[in-house]
Amino acid sequence: MTDLPPSTPAKRALVVRGGWDGHQPVEATELFLPFLAENGFEVRVEESTAVYADEDYLRTVDLIVQSNTMTSIEWPEFLGLRAAVERGTGLAGWHGGIADSYRNNSDYLQLIGGQFVSHPGKHPDERTGEQSDNYVPHTIEMTALAADHPITQGISDFELTTEQYWVLHDDYNDVLATTTQAVREWDPWHRPITSPAVWTRQWGEGRIFVSTPGHRVEILQDANVRTIIERGLLWASR
Repeated sequence: MTDLPPSTPAKRALVVRGGWDGHQPVEATELFLPFLAENGFEVRVEESTAVYADEDYLRTVDLIVQSNTMTSIEWPEFLGLRAAVERGTGLAGWHGGIADSYRNNSDYLQLIGGQFVSHPGKHPDERTGEQSDNYVPHTIEMTALAADHPITQGISDFELTTEQYWVLHDDYNDVLATTTQAVREWDPWHRPITSPAVWTRQWGEGRIFVSTPGHRVEILQDANVRTIIERGLLWASR
């Protein structure tokens, strides 16, 4: 009798979603579930951060995809998330689902490497009270690092009309793309501000990927944004 080699277990991805409905956490994450499955991931979806406190389970997870804008996280949950990343679990996400989560937790901000603070909008006279008040045309500019990085290789600068994130950040990030907020006559700042738009970060044994473009499904469906995020998910995974 011939012994067959053991089958390779599927990679495991955990999707944690919730928070502000305006970022369409359900619809946005559903967009990427087929891609994860096609790339060999067994996917579990949770609507709460409580799963982060389950150390035994997180030890089996190769990738965490988070779409959880604002809200809060309990301390044991955060400790579980950070420990998982330090052990080698990847953490990835887009827009406010990762860069505007858990504002009450400065340790989370250190882990991610950037925090949304503003999205400069249209002229005050043009605003109607809708989300589109903050949709402005802007450029996502690739950095020198992007040319040879597997997430951004082959992608050139591109234009979007959506929220343009102003991000507070540190220089531990590996920045693959930036965007520059202009100075308009009604703005209180006095020179253009360049923020990271796509970055990666190594924390312990784990990889972190963040894309600030991704406000709603229609932006996630942009060919450049979707390619960057799909590659980012694979890059971040253990």
